[in-house]
Amino acid sequence: MLPKRGGGRIADLALAGLDTIAVRVPAHPVARALLAAFGGPLVAPSANRSGHVSPTTPAHVLADLRGRIDMVIDGGSCPLGVESTIVACLGEPVLLRPGGLPRADIERMLGRGLAAAPMSQTPQAPGMLASHYAPKARLRLNAEGARDAEALLAFGPAPAAPGQTLNLSPRGDLIEAAANLFSHLRALDASGVKTIAVMKVPHQGLGEAINDRLQRAAAPRTENVT
Repeated sequence: MLPKRGGGRIADLALAGLDTIAVRVPAHPVARALLAAFGGPLVAPSANRSGHVSPTTPAHVLADLRGRIDMVIDGGSCPLGVESTIVACLGEPVLLRPGGLPRADIERMLGRGLAAAPMSQTPQAPGMLASHYAPKARLRLNAEGARDAEALLAFGPAPAAPGQTLNLSPRGDLIEAAANLFSHLRALDASGVKTIAVMKVPHQGLGEAINDRLQRAAAPRTENVT
């Protein structure tokens, strides 16, 4: 995230009322080809309804936006599963949203630590509201197993559960867990279960981004989130 340059031609609608702009250079070949064909930068929101679980496949996009959009460009499933990392470069580098690029990798490149985002009533970047990425079902975090009438979102070796179980990574791999996070949440939510018990995920590496999404998905719901 960088300060908006005076006289820039970025539409106010793309800035959400802020004087900063986030710049992303995608690695996906389809996204890069689209940018090359267009010949300039693109501004776009996330491909899901506000506050809902993020999409990681074209089917997820259609589940949220069918009838509201004209087309979907199918680039396959998202290889990382969690959204991009957002770092504010407005002075001292500040981590606003943990994401697909782990904190440790950024800090190693900077040669210094990243400061924590300050508390604010106004979100400085996408995904910073307390309640976000939320399925219809409630989440019960750091569970050792599922109770009656609960589904289980497991990580690593999982206990037997009375209901449906999906495992982010049976072998305890955080990269695999990040790739499966939103698709597994959507699948369990689609079963109609009222509560999803979520086993503990380590906080290092991509675990920081996974836990950030889970905590926001489990937070008390608010209306009109963005």
